[in-house]
Amino acid sequence: MPSITATDWDLFQSLHAVLEAGSLSAAARARGVTQPTIGRHIEALEHRLGAPLFLRSPRGFTPTDLALALRPKLEDMAAAAGAALREVAGAADQAGGAVRITASELVGCEVLPPILAAFHAAHPAIEVELTVSNHQANLSRRDADIAVRMARPTQNTLVGRRIGTLDIGLYAAPAYVARHGTPGDFDELDDHPTIGFDGVAPKFDGQIDIGRPITRDVFSFRSDSDVAQLAALRAGLGIGGCQALIARRYGLVPILADRFRIEMEMWVCMPEGLRTTPRMRLMFDHLVSALSDELGAVAAA
Repeated sequence: MPSITATDWDLFQSLHAVLEAGSLSAAARARGVTQPTIGRHIEALEHRLGAPLFLRSPRGFTPTDLALALRPKLEDMAAAAGAALREVAGAADQAGGAVRITASELVGCEVLPPILAAFHAAHPAIEVELTVSNHQANLSRRDADIAVRMARPTQNTLVGRRIGTLDIGLYAAPAYVARHGTPGDFDELDDHPTIGFDGVAPKFDGQIDIGRPITRDVFSFRSDSDVAQLAALRAGLGIGGCQALIARRYGLVPILADRFRIEMEMWVCMPEGLRTTPRMRLMFDHLVSALSDELGAVAAA
């Protein structure tokens, strides 16, 4: 089998793109090249490895065990390459460069945008990249530079600052309450349409107890997207869980506030090695300050 060299990085990038995108055409669009180019890269890599990476069929490409075994390493390589590009950009222009932030769906879509807008106004030369996902990014692998997390960091290589406690409760839109009123207890909650998860149940470490198991069948509106759940809640579709920080912004009405409350810690984290990089420190300190103000305003309300 021919040896693999550093010059084959372009081939591995194409393999990673196909595994991520699911097809040659989508991978070509992601990489900004033609579909035949991606196909040639895959064939060349298979030749070098001496084994197939995909099974071809009319339904498309199915990755082989070899391709799936390579995938975690390719993800590490892609993350490292992205981090290196951000570092090079920052070194070339000490006044600028890029910072990649990761946060959950709701925090990324509802809480961070005005905070990041204020940062950009103060530091226009620094580019901001935001990854929104409820799956925790690996900061040690440099999937992102800074993370806003709902749990204490456990890796020794990370620097973390605890912002405070984020409360989650049941809420409804004012229009819904005007039409249907509010339940007095969990039994009466059964008479109201509720909003919740579909296939992926949130983990709150036993903080929720309504006297019966909470399964997807409990809800009238189901979605695994937190943003979709919030949209349904604001539209008056029913009663659902919401972060107090966001509920306050939209004027949502608390439901059973004395009986239903979930507490989650909010942290801002980054790899220890980035703490001396000026743009990283500027963003880290800005997030800590702004998020502390947000939580403080909710606590004082």
